[in-house]
Amino acid sequence: MRSILVKAGRDPGMRARLDTALDLARANDGHVTLLIDTPLDSYVTIDPFGGTYVAREALDAALADDDALAEAVTLQLAREDVPFDVLQFEQRPLDAMAAAAQLADVAIVSRSCGYAGDLALAVRCPVLALPDTTALRIPVRNACIAWDGGNEAAVALRSVAPMLAGSGQVHLLTVSSGKGASEAGFPSTEALRYLSRHGIKAELHELERGNSIEETLLTAALRLEAELIALGAFSHSRMRELLFGGVTRYFLDEQKSPPLLLAH
Repeated sequence: MRSILVKAGRDPGMRARLDTALDLARANDGHVTLLIDTPLDSYVTIDPFGGTYVAREALDAALADDDALAEAVTLQLAREDVPFDVLQFEQRPLDAMAAAAQLADVAIVSRSCGYAGDLALAVRCPVLALPDTTALRIPVRNACIAWDGGNEAAVALRSVAPMLAGSGQVHLLTVSSGKGASEAGFPSTEALRYLSRHGIKAELHELERGNSIEETLLTAALRLEAELIALGAFSHSRMRELLFGGVTRYFLDEQKSPPLLLAH
């Protein structure tokens, strides 16, 4: 992972995002791109008769504030040992991140941003969603991979493999359906074989389902003291997860969860 995209801002999660990006870049001889967005349409109002009004003073203040942020992060990163650049977009955060991520190897946001799941659906690279106060240190000492044999889980496993070089412990978690099977599609043995080809030794954990799949996975991850959980994003439709809940939504909302690597 050498092309690392980070959402920049003045929010509480910025420090964790930036520290994670710098660690990733140092471990992979990578490059960090910080993205600052100023959504112009937030300052435009259209009345029922077709008239358009721009809140000019508010827009000018927002642009000046983001220019100052760009200057501040430039000065800060100039003192680091990592190549970087700063991009400024005039779109909403999700659209800006999706556009900038077309040639990124990973996109880093905070879980509190509210669009990490949508971003995972919109981009081809994995999305690293962090708690506001928790940076991910590289190498990862202890990681869990949620595995159900599906396409999204396979993409997540391939996406996280580059981050696991030199990891102390890697755990592959599968949850029993209660019908004598824990997965469909690709078996867990194939997932273990894939990881071994990349020099990653993983331990398989076949978990008995508790109240729900997501709670079973989180309980195991916390017991194993995982620093990172990789999982396929929205293996069910996003609408179904919004209506009935699901693994992706649960982990994005769960405050106890460690950093997440989402891939779709």
